[in-house]
Amino acid sequence: MYSSLAVPLSPRDFHDRIYAGEIVRFGELSPMQALVAFTRGLLEEAFFPHRPPEIHRHLSHDRQVEEFSRLQKAFVQSQEVKRLWSDVFATLGLDPEKLARDRLHLRFQPHQEPAANLPRARSTATIAFHRDTWGSNLYAQTNWWAPIYPITAGRTFAIYPDLWSRAVPNTSASFDLEAVLARAKIAGRHAVDADDAIPHLNGSVDVGSVEPVVIEPGEVIAFSSAHAHAGVPNSTDFTRISLETRTLWIEDVEAGRGAPNVDGDAPWMAPGWFRRVSDGTRLTELLGLDALEPYRRENPVT
Repeated sequence: MYSSLAVPLSPRDFHDRIYAGEIVRFGELSPMQALVAFTRGLLEEAFFPHRPPEIHRHLSHDRQVEEFSRLQKAFVQSQEVKRLWSDVFATLGLDPEKLARDRLHLRFQPHQEPAANLPRARSTATIAFHRDTWGSNLYAQTNWWAPIYPITAGRTFAIYPDLWSRAVPNTSASFDLEAVLARAKIAGRHAVDADDAIPHLNGSVDVGSVEPVVIEPGEVIAFSSAHAHAGVPNSTDFTRISLETRTLWIEDVEAGRGAPNVDGDAPWMAPGWFRRVSDGTRLTELLGLDALEPYRRENPVT
């Protein structure tokens, strides 16, 4: 399922291969290993004396939501996290001056019995089937994902490669990003239901092959945000903890390069989610756009 590329990369070759649907795994990147070690330290201090993958055995669902949200906020505000992610990209040959990134997410997916009907929260939910591009409308977007502790096919997410070039019915055309953001400002970012924050599948689909992502802590995968993917329901008795972000090669956004759009119809684009890796400048500013987020699709970004 995975390709391996020599490091450092040619940014042009890397992004062209991502836009063609390749899924790339990188191992032995010292900044990613350091990021995993740093994140483990953050978690193990917060949950001491309990092991973080077993924390659901010791905290109620409400306490998990509270603690995970607190740690996610600390993670995204950490200067060390930002530095290490920047070092990951630089090690791969992706110049932080030419790359923009989304938020640096720390994700938790606790064990849950299949019959359980617990309240959903963005800090703990298993995300439903989707393409990220249904919501962002940015087809130069690349997803990056890495586990913090060992994972299995039962506590990860899955990619549906047979749907790369096949349209599926979805709700992107009626997705109101502006309304989602307004609700998040009122209720709090983590109070918005995880599936309510993205467009989703609308009808039954033969998805073809399903590829659970199983890589080792310290490794990271990159894939186009146009790939269909979904969280795997976790009933393994361990909490899955992972890192993720999304990037855009700025010149490709300006030139209109990216993965093919086979079924996305969202009326919004979301360049305001992204900031230049080197200095945090918003992508909207770099592109000369007035609006931050969202941005109507009919307003070109080139």
